[in-house]
Amino acid sequence: MNDYLIITLIVLLYFSPVFYQLYLLLKERKEENKKLLKRLLRFTKYSFLVLIFTGIVFGILSHTNYLNYQKPMTFDKYDQITFQNFRGLEFFKKSLYGNERFAYVVTSIESEIDDNSVTVQSLFYPSRSFVYKKNTNSTELLTHEKYHIKITELFARKAKQEISDLKTFDENKIKGIIKDVESKERAFQKEYDYNTFHSYVLSEQKRYEKEVDSLLTSLNQYKNPKIIIDDKN
Repeated sequence: MNDYLIITLIVLLYFSPVFYQLYLLLKERKEENKKLLKRLLRFTKYSFLVLIFTGIVFGILSHTNYLNYQKPMTFDKYDQITFQNFRGLEFFKKSLYGNERFAYVVTSIESEIDDNSVTVQSLFYPSRSFVYKKNTNSTELLTHEKYHIKITELFARKAKQEISDLKTFDENKIKGIIKDVESKERAFQKEYDYNTFHSYVLSEQKRYEKEVDSLLTSLNQYKNPKIIIDDKN
């Protein structure tokens, strides 16, 4: 059943006695029921406020687990990453296609443009990444998720390569390059998950590992996050 439908049913069930009493009071419309009606409406108002607050808290923690927060990690920390770093919370989704061997990783390409330099780097977000069982010993699953991090780093380097080829410092062109690379990175991530079936198709997983490693090595000169752009004209 859809998670949002379950939440809606729980809320309706919680308020069903209130709705029923409200219906009876409105139906009878007796003078002595006015005080009770006011109390009922006051209870309903405060209950909705509590539910809204609870919903906001759940939404924030679903996005980023601030109860067990770890700041984003740069690619130079790649070898240190284990499932213990996957600190995100997932309140509803507990399996993938019925299998509890399930995780997901959140990454991004971050950039900062200065007067004559650009900083572009890939980040891994521990407190937004999730694994159903932290004590899982599945090296295949961990490898699959970590290659998502490598893919993000690969496209960060591609962005730096394109920016380095610019003859003049053009902020609009730089922003355009980064936006285009981010779009291509997202498409590649989806293709990677689809073709490997989230690590279950071993032959495809190995093919992607080889391809990504080879491309990263070929772009080693763009490992440094910061690149200086000198006008060449």
